[in-house]
Amino acid sequence: MANAQKRDFAALRAEFPIFHDKVYINSCSYGALSNHVRAAFAAYLDVREEEGSPWQMFVEKLEQARAQFAAQINASPDEVAITTSASQAIGAIASGVRFDQGRDEVLITDYEFPTSGENWFAQEARGARVRIVGVGPSGYILPEDITAALTDKTAVVAATHVCYRNGFRQDVASVTAAARDAGAITVVDGFQCLGTEALDVKAADLDVYVGGATKYMLATAGLCFMYVRKPLIEQITPLITGWFAQSDIFAMDHRKNDFSSTARRFEAGTPPNVNIMAGIAGMDMIDEAGPAEIRRHVVGLNERLKAGVRDLQGRFASPDDPKWHGAMIAIKSTDENALVAALESDGIVTSCRDGNLRISAHLYNNQHDVDAVLAALDKNRSLLA
Repeated sequence: MANAQKRDFAALRAEFPIFHDKVYINSCSYGALSNHVRAAFAAYLDVREEEGSPWQMFVEKLEQARAQFAAQINASPDEVAITTSASQAIGAIASGVRFDQGRDEVLITDYEFPTSGENWFAQEARGARVRIVGVGPSGYILPEDITAALTDKTAVVAATHVCYRNGFRQDVASVTAAARDAGAITVVDGFQCLGTEALDVKAADLDVYVGGATKYMLATAGLCFMYVRKPLIEQITPLITGWFAQSDIFAMDHRKNDFSSTARRFEAGTPPNVNIMAGIAGMDMIDEAGPAEIRRHVVGLNERLKAGVRDLQGRFASPDDPKWHGAMIAIKSTDENALVAALESDGIVTSCRDGNLRISAHLYNNQHDVDAVLAALDKNRSLLA
């Protein structure tokens, strides 16, 4: 499907059966299931039943997924690691950073997903000191807030591309440049961004970028991709490893550890084969729609949503300028759980975090979905903050 002629978004929407019965606008939690991904799950079961243990095929699929993801972000396949989760990916990087060479400080922001903070706090046992950058005078955490917190002791900056609680979209290129000037590397959690816009890691000159297949990549949990800038790869020696991190996967030598010189060194044990097949199918749909077109489509839907919420006198936790928010729009609520339940009773699937209703459009959503959300919010104005 990746090389097929591009279809319009209405045709792509037809690939997602959930829209027969519901308005699904919750990609920030889990991407909707497509017929294409369902077929990939079925293909995995078929090959297991027919061939038993087709390891050669599974390794080929692993490398296909690596190459396909690398192409999406303008990276080399040798700069991409495939793991089972962002936790595993960030953990592999965190475990390999040295904190005994004059730099022991890790800066994280108050926008991090728990996985990021937890992994860096775990490094305190190895000598790390974690500092948290809070919200600045703007009401958000801007690049200059992070830059102001850098010191000559900073080894790592952990930054989220799009915050899962309020949708704030960080200028990760500026953060990475400032951190590098200060002698630090930047690890970006892109889970809430990947699949919603065109990403060029070379143009942005990023160090490490982590993102998974669960949400806007339209596949399933249990699959994560991590880009590591080539000059950094052999500078970081992870303490978490396995046979797929070795220079020769099939050497099967338990008497030594021989890391790959590529980003595979951040991988571990047996890959999640079924999730990889689903991940390829999800990436096919992103490729077919085109990430830049997805961004334009979603921005249009979000502008319609924001205008409607303003008419209802609702308030946002997300910034107003699309430059500073991702695909997710966070609407303030007096009781976010009750509001999610009220929308669900109208057949609208959303989610909430931190006092906010989360509305997250993707390539399969349309204006009718947004209008349905606005009609439901109108019925439940008492739950808008």
